[in-house]
Amino acid sequence: MSDIIQLLPDSVANQIAAGEVIQRPASVVKELVENSIDAGATQIDILIVDAGKTSIQVIDNGKGMSDTDARLSFERHATSKIKKADDLFALRTMGFRGEALASIAAVAQVELKTRMGHDDLGTCLSIAGSRVLSQEPCSCAVGSSFKVENLFYNVPARRKFLKSNNTELNNIVAAFERIALVYPDISFKLHNNGVEMFSLRTGSLRQRIISVFGKRLNQDLLQVDVETTLCKIYGYVGKPEAARKKGALQFFFVNGRFMKHPYFNKAIATAFERLVSAGEQVPYFLYFDVPTESIDVNIHPTKTEIKFENEQAIWQILMAGVKEAIGRFSDIPAIDFDANEGPNIPTFNPNVRSTAPTLNYNPAYNPFSEAKQHTTANMEEWQQLYAGIEAQADHFSAPVDVSNENADVPQLFPETHPAAAAKTVIEDKSPTHYQYKGSYIMTAIKSGLMIIDQHRAHVRVLYEQYLRMLDEQKAHTQKILFPEMIDLSVSDSSLLHCILEEMKKLGFDMESLGGTSYSVNGVPAGIEGLNIATLVDEMIANAMEGRTDIMASIDESLAHSLARSAALPRGQVLSNEEMEILVNNLFACENVNYTPNGKPILSIFPQTDIERLFS
Repeated sequence: MSDIIQLLPDSVANQIAAGEVIQRPASVVKELVENSIDAGATQIDILIVDAGKTSIQVIDNGKGMSDTDARLSFERHATSKIKKADDLFALRTMGFRGEALASIAAVAQVELKTRMGHDDLGTCLSIAGSRVLSQEPCSCAVGSSFKVENLFYNVPARRKFLKSNNTELNNIVAAFERIALVYPDISFKLHNNGVEMFSLRTGSLRQRIISVFGKRLNQDLLQVDVETTLCKIYGYVGKPEAARKKGALQFFFVNGRFMKHPYFNKAIATAFERLVSAGEQVPYFLYFDVPTESIDVNIHPTKTEIKFENEQAIWQILMAGVKEAIGRFSDIPAIDFDANEGPNIPTFNPNVRSTAPTLNYNPAYNPFSEAKQHTTANMEEWQQLYAGIEAQADHFSAPVDVSNENADVPQLFPETHPAAAAKTVIEDKSPTHYQYKGSYIMTAIKSGLMIIDQHRAHVRVLYEQYLRMLDEQKAHTQKILFPEMIDLSVSDSSLLHCILEEMKKLGFDMESLGGTSYSVNGVPAGIEGLNIATLVDEMIANAMEGRTDIMASIDESLAHSLARSAALPRGQVLSNEEMEILVNNLFACENVNYTPNGKPILSIFPQTDIERLFS
């Protein structure tokens, strides 16, 4: 029997490795930028075309590579970071496995131009599908320039499953943000199709956060700074009022590397317990400096899941640090008197005899005798003031026929006929619906007692109304007296640009002010009084979660966000007429049982169960 096990060719092995390392254009950007950082670059420019599907170019001013290193860097497991196994637990650089460039070259066409500072000429290397096409000297700047074109050109199945340009661009921006937040001492630029998206200058950590996510975040940041023998934790957390239900900016970094850690996220949620509503999340940008031997970064291919040796202890340190930051924010400011205008508080002198204060009063004073004298005079003054009122009252009380006058003008408070008023009183004595604790509507039906969640019912009603508006494009816009300005992050701004037309169909009147700033001039009629900035943020977050090009799904997401924001809050007392209208509108909906996100709206308590209670 012949042998069936054989070694894979390098080109095939590299394509298999690329399936783990290079998942999408954002993976290429991440790997190339991390290599530039490891090369000591202080300026990194990223140029992408068609969200990275056509071209990705990363240019840096790092130390560059020699001819030999340039060629060897594309071999599998070729790395300058590891020489022995113990080095895995003392890593301070970003890349270390030596698979990134080999994986990229296996599924794309790559051109590398690089030069070291002491060389007069650099080298230009061209590779496609793991095959070296050429390598020759060239004139180029000090540093490296990687150009990756036609990603997955030789793996059609992988290229077919790439998402839309907008989705892939958002992934690139997310990867870019995670790196830029760690290195405020490095200048970054990001261009897409020739348009500059980011231009980040060097500065402090707070300045970098604001540069990436917008100036609006500046007023919501609380500083965290804790240093112990186990670790150092620093960065910023958001104030309680900055909490959001969706799309909160939450970033953990350990030793300069982005990580996901649900356990540490729970520590922050615990610190903000009872300060934010259930289900809301606060933004945070927290950085951990720990000994390299106490963590393992090699437990996941993307290196975003990191194992800590002292997780429980660090959890307690993190929670205490965040609570301390909240406490400093909540401190009552001390009264600061001016030195020249401060109160003159005398010091205690034991030689000076102090006397108790005395109280002077008139023992003969009787307030009732004086009040009696003024009563008659006051009554006469009041009678003179209202003289003639009776005649005017008789004039206005006369019946006036207004049936034909101003018949088409809507009345703010229409007149109620006495018979109708009597009917209303009778209905109030025996209402059709009952409200329980301002949250539930109870009504009797043939099969028992039906209980309706008023908030969810209103969400369903509004949701279907907004969907019809989007379909018919008949939304009504309520102009705002003072337009509200909102400043978004680059990723949120790009997504808002994609859904702006649909938001206009809902009734929003928004215009760009340049960059990532927008002016909200009008909102859908009926939602006046809501926080517009928070509402827009939530609608963007919902659209981002969908990550789809199907316009119907975007419409559903926008309609649901707006319905939840505009729906009746829990605890609002309703009249019998309002409850009747809400119930009728609910049963006119296509789906009366569940909200758009699948939560039950009503429940029926069967008559047999009610009778069983009293049997």
